[in-house]
Amino acid sequence: MKKKLLILAGGFSREREISLITAKAVYKEIKNKYITKICEPDGNLVNVLRNFKPNVVFNALHGRYGEDGYVQSILEIEKIKYTHSGVLASATAIDKEISKKIFLKHNILTPKYFKFIFKDKIIEKYLIKKIRKKLGFPVVIKPFNEGSSVEVYICNSKNLKKNLIKLSSYKEVMIEEYIGGREIQVAIMGKRKLGAIELVPKRKFYDYEAKYNSKSNTKHIIPIQIKNKFLRKVMNIAFKAHKKIGCKGITRSDFKFYNNKFYLLEINTQPGMTNLSLVPEIARYHNISFKNLIEWIIKDASINR
Repeated sequence: MKKKLLILAGGFSREREISLITAKAVYKEIKNKYITKICEPDGNLVNVLRNFKPNVVFNALHGRYGEDGYVQSILEIEKIKYTHSGVLASATAIDKEISKKIFLKHNILTPKYFKFIFKDKIIEKYLIKKIRKKLGFPVVIKPFNEGSSVEVYICNSKNLKKNLIKLSSYKEVMIEEYIGGREIQVAIMGKRKLGAIELVPKRKFYDYEAKYNSKSNTKHIIPIQIKNKFLRKVMNIAFKAHKKIGCKGITRSDFKFYNNKFYLLEINTQPGMTNLSLVPEIARYHNISFKNLIEWIIKDASINR
């Protein structure tokens, strides 16, 4: 008898549409192997789990409530096997401040930053002075717990206040040192250092549009043109971060390569599986078909992750 697979998709984050595309791509590959259902998590999720009784849940959610340990905790309580990282690793990885502290503790280079907490009034002169002293311009401002470069802005002293106001609904944001150089992404597959890809965006940086809009014409370079010693180094750093955060299954780590140094920006515990997504592209280059990649992720599912 076929096993039941529930795909969680959509959700409440800014990455909802990408999650739905991932779910449809996964469904297409495994619909004949499993009794499969796509579910958008809402207040009725526990009832859906108890009524459908899936053997495995494929977590295709992105961002808050899906990639931050929230859904994972529900699946742990219900004792249902699920894909990707567990509760603690998910919550840690999506929090850019906590994950940075772990990177630094384990000697993983990451851009300098400080936290900005919104008050009633942004004291622009004071903030600009602090940035010049601690980080220098330009800087990157972004929320602490969004993925896929959602609401990320590169700022100079002139447009800083305008962009900060756009993020005021978050109450607090990260102001981070801007690192130039090359965009390198590394995929980890369980205990395997799967591979790396370089991105050359036509846009100012590899933002949400560059990631998911085919018209953005981001150039994907694989294999990356880099000395073997540097390739080994970035793969080792990604694997180290994967382990130190406590991740499971698939992760993708985002790096900047500047002056022969790798700066880890963040680690993604549930990378997309769309036709523009990087992990499937890296896997294909290493002779792992999309179908085999999805089957591996499902086979890797468990509880107590």
